[in-house]
Amino acid sequence: MKAFQLTAWQQPPELRDVPIPEPGAGQVLVRVGGAGACHSDLHLMEWPEGAMDVSLPFTLGHENAGWVAALGAGVEGVAEGEPVAVYGPWGCGRCAPCRRSAENSCERQAEIGAFGGGLGLDGGMAEYLLVPSSRLLLPLGDLDPRDAAPLSDAALTPYHAIKRALPRLHPGWTAAVIGVGGLGHMAVELLRALTPARIVAVDRDPGRLVLAREVGADEAFAAGPEAIGEIREATRGLGADVVLDIVGSDETIALAAAVAKVEGTVNVLGLAGGSITWQAMGVLPWECELTTTYWGTAIELMEVLELAAAGRIRARTRRYALDDVATAYDDLRAGRIDGRAVICPAGV
Repeated sequence: MKAFQLTAWQQPPELRDVPIPEPGAGQVLVRVGGAGACHSDLHLMEWPEGAMDVSLPFTLGHENAGWVAALGAGVEGVAEGEPVAVYGPWGCGRCAPCRRSAENSCERQAEIGAFGGGLGLDGGMAEYLLVPSSRLLLPLGDLDPRDAAPLSDAALTPYHAIKRALPRLHPGWTAAVIGVGGLGHMAVELLRALTPARIVAVDRDPGRLVLAREVGADEAFAAGPEAIGEIREATRGLGADVVLDIVGSDETIALAAAVAKVEGTVNVLGLAGGSITWQAMGVLPWECELTTTYWGTAIELMEVLELAAAGRIRARTRRYALDDVATAYDDLRAGRIDGRAVICPAGV
């Protein structure tokens, strides 16, 4: 089968021919319908050796959905042909966080030596994906795997962040989303579906500002120095109660800190490598929290899928054949994609 693999650090991935894996005891083979192309994959391609403690090569693709193709010995609870979403963070399955479905917080991650399929182990940018346990599969029902694949990260990660912030998102309060790409447009949709808060969005791309309004933003501002004043004006001078920085660069973190409200929260979801210099006064408003988010729980992914099945959220996608996966990443790198690029090995 064909697989798009990272074979060397700071080198372009390669579309290679590899054997179709055979599921062992407890494992499940999934025929991949859709695999989302995430901006974090671009970071993986750019990072030097040692930045991520995993071994090469491995197949990219950590947002995956498809159909059960084969079952290893002893697997129960799923059937061949069933459409499924793949929960992305693969933990040990036995520690306390994993027992409550929070494998994104697995206590034994360092021992495992990988973070999941597409992040140290073979992911879904291939015709087939070997999943280590059926506990990592969630039923899709009538959802198309090509549409559902981005929900496992592009929707799950902001959903986890928003759930943590719900006590701060009342009528008349404000949420700001910085960056309206794959995760960002889902963050806006989720805020609209889950809260009565005012939503403001920021992006440097005019087309993404249009997208932000289409999916639920009340206001959309161009990134730059003027955005601080515009958000302050939109919030009667108070600032945003919740700021979701989907980018995570120096510039966006500084913007997030500048527009946050007293007693607000700034959540940095993006992995662009930005930083903030801490000092007791002048960096963040008084009693403002600075936090991060890493994926979400399997139960939260179930909730995201329920929202999608009910038509409350929908990932905006552009589909690519597996042979065109390099083009998809070129388009992502150049900012030519509104929403999420999805690689479709079983056909677009």
